[in-house]
Amino acid sequence: MRKKAGMIVMAFGLVLVLIAVLQYTNHQAELKRALAQAEAVIESASKERDSENIPQMDPLTAREGAPSPRMVREQFSPSENDVIGLLEIPKLEAELPIIEGTDEEMLEKGVGHYSASVFPSDGEQILLSGHRDTVFRKLGDLDIGDRFIVKMPYGTFEYEIASTEIVDEHDTSVIRSMGEEVLVVTTCYPFYYVGSAPDRYVIYAYPVS
Repeated sequence: MRKKAGMIVMAFGLVLVLIAVLQYTNHQAELKRALAQAEAVIESASKERDSENIPQMDPLTAREGAPSPRMVREQFSPSENDVIGLLEIPKLEAELPIIEGTDEEMLEKGVGHYSASVFPSDGEQILLSGHRDTVFRKLGDLDIGDRFIVKMPYGTFEYEIASTEIVDEHDTSVIRSMGEEVLVVTTCYPFYYVGSAPDRYVIYAYPVS
């Protein structure tokens, strides 16, 4: 009887491992596809800017109302689940696709952009989220002063980490008007927690002038 029970437990464990492997493989495939799409979007937009002689948008000049780059930004209006850009994290040697929206479907493919927040150069909060066990696996290795590079079809923007905090998973005060441009990057916390993590790790990064 014990032997039979042991075999059942072992079989159940193998099934769980198989499911985990399949989920990881599927996620890697989705991430790879989205990354290829993001790179294609950025490259295509860069070539178009070069051919039309449109200057690349800069956060500082954008706030002063530079006409040509602003027109390019105004034309950028993605739909939910679109691949919209790239997030580079130099210290982690990571390059991740940014997807419009933060539903599970989007987070399976990369870093999600919270649709109620704005985009780089808009002068307000830009909120990005990702899973701690996939795209943001090493986010805890970042320190104050490390940087994020956000590549969008209308320009490239760099942000420097100024502070971090840990909040309860139900704390929505992180999502707010901040009166200035701030890149806010969030993930579940603790990083190696088994199951649904009770907190959120939040990074605040400001434009590099």
